[in-house]
Amino acid sequence: MPIKIPDSLPATAVLESENIFVMTEYRAIHQDIRPLKLLILNLMPTKEQTEVQLLRKLSNTPLQIEVEFLRTISHESKNVSAEHLESFYVGLDDVKQKRYDGMIITGAPVENLDFEEVDYWRELCEIMEWTKTNVHSTFHICWGAQAGLYYHYGIKKHTLPRKLSGVYSHSILKPQSPFFRGFDDEFYAPHSRYTGVLAEDILAKPQLELLSVSEEAGVYAVKSEDNRRFFITGHPEYDPETLAQEYFRDVKKGLDIDVPKNYFESDDPAKKPICRWRAAAQLMYSNWLNYYVYQTTPYEISDVGKNGSV
Repeated sequence: MPIKIPDSLPATAVLESENIFVMTEYRAIHQDIRPLKLLILNLMPTKEQTEVQLLRKLSNTPLQIEVEFLRTISHESKNVSAEHLESFYVGLDDVKQKRYDGMIITGAPVENLDFEEVDYWRELCEIMEWTKTNVHSTFHICWGAQAGLYYHYGIKKHTLPRKLSGVYSHSILKPQSPFFRGFDDEFYAPHSRYTGVLAEDILAKPQLELLSVSEEAGVYAVKSEDNRRFFITGHPEYDPETLAQEYFRDVKKGLDIDVPKNYFESDDPAKKPICRWRAAAQLMYSNWLNYYVYQTTPYEISDVGKNGSV
């Protein structure tokens, strides 16, 4: 998939070095097609790393995608330069009148706070409300999934006994779903979180469908019945080294943290990680883009959200 992003975005050089097709703005405007318009609300502190991870996952279909990055204005980001934010990010006021085929809301390291204690919670609620009328299909990740389930459906998160960190096996409850088309019966995905949601709470909501679970990690994939919202409790976009970086960071802080499960060779943090989720993650993003964005979004972008279109 050719991804249309600003030529000077640092992620561009990384993606091009991996032979990922990144389209220049000049070339994109000379193609006689309508690209899918995708907005990414990046709540992660390591914004540039998350940019690369997500753009990499969006790069494996024949679709052309035009990507914009959104941030919360009410929160001061400390791990990325003001120049980077000013150059590549917009606030909700900048896009309020726009419409998008798809949107991704990332996770954030704020799980141990109540939702209402998060300093940008009110702004995030405004953004999620705005998606009801201005975004065709929204993909929520990790804490972003918990926040979305709470805001849209009143589903509470629950604190886990210990941080869930590692790579876990998952099963598919709805194998007929296009979201899991091409998946093996068992697939792996990384998790890194202190909280989770309960399957019984999901099943109690007729507007929601529970798509995938893990015996160890619990609820994994949920979608709304109308396909407008997807909730993924793990981090399928993570690089092979991301869990290791988080683990060694926490150890350095002196936290009582477990070694990520099923991740390092022989479960030994002195050895290298084993990546067993890359193919499934790539397929998941491609299926969402193909079946729930490209094939169902209105041809005229201005029609997104009108008359309850899904």
